[in-house]
Amino acid sequence: MNICVLDGYTLNPGDLSWDDLHQLGHCEIHDRTPPAEIVPRARNAEIVLTNKAPLMRATLAELPKLKYIGLLATGKNVIDLAAARERGVPVTNVPAYGTRTVAQATFALLLELTNRVGHHAERVRDGGWTGAADWCFWDSPLVELDGLTMGIVGFGGIGAAVADIATAFGLQVIAYNPSPKAAPPFVRFVDLETLFRTSDVVSLHCLLTPLTQNLVNAERLASMKPSAYLLNTSRGPLIDEPALAAALNAGRLAGAGLDVLSVEPPPATNPLLTARNCIITPHNAWGTRATRGRLLHIAVDNVRAFLDGKTQNVVN
Repeated sequence: MNICVLDGYTLNPGDLSWDDLHQLGHCEIHDRTPPAEIVPRARNAEIVLTNKAPLMRATLAELPKLKYIGLLATGKNVIDLAAARERGVPVTNVPAYGTRTVAQATFALLLELTNRVGHHAERVRDGGWTGAADWCFWDSPLVELDGLTMGIVGFGGIGAAVADIATAFGLQVIAYNPSPKAAPPFVRFVDLETLFRTSDVVSLHCLLTPLTQNLVNAERLASMKPSAYLLNTSRGPLIDEPALAAALNAGRLAGAGLDVLSVEPPPATNPLLTARNCIITPHNAWGTRATRGRLLHIAVDNVRAFLDGKTQNVVN
């Protein structure tokens, strides 16, 4: 089998091994593939692996040898699933590989907003403490989490992991999930309006769908407490970015911690890049070596299962 990896760099920038995939067939591994190069590179491949390189209907029509598509991610919006199904081409993804890592990053963002560790460390380095009049120093409010309420939007694996960590900090946890499910004893499910209105921290962990695009809009931001924080380690388009920037700049929200934006990399004109009290990390909440190692292992195992006639993690 000929195997083509269209964009393998973000998964494996060099600290992991592709050896297990090489054992399954002849491999061509590309760090990145611009749209114009997708067909030339994948034309002779029976197996194509992709993360963000799109495989839409017109592209699939030009890949006559294609028998299998493997996503190097959980999200599947870069594939025309219906077109692949019509061709009899299974599409697989890698579910639940980064649950704990993303939950950890969620709290890294929250703790930076509430304790400003990075900010105050920089103030020490630039002389802010050595020139202070007192033995302790801070120039930004420090916020205790114990007793506050965290609202979690989307209670899948990552949302549940965030809830677990929240309880260790003494946060009260409320959650919203579109599909009813059993709640752990320390979580109370509420409607979205109640969640946004009563939470001190709102953390987004839901899928991007037509119903959730711009879920956090001007109206919902206006319903939040001015002292509240918004976190997003899920999908950028869940948030109306100009509306969030306006709320932050007007002081109608205490802060935001974001690992994702609607366009990535973002254009310099994105208003959140200069918004007040907005901490943005470059979509790397998932990127620990441990998580990427799991992702690669599952992706290769998906290919192996397909070759053995036992296809798993099919999404189409």
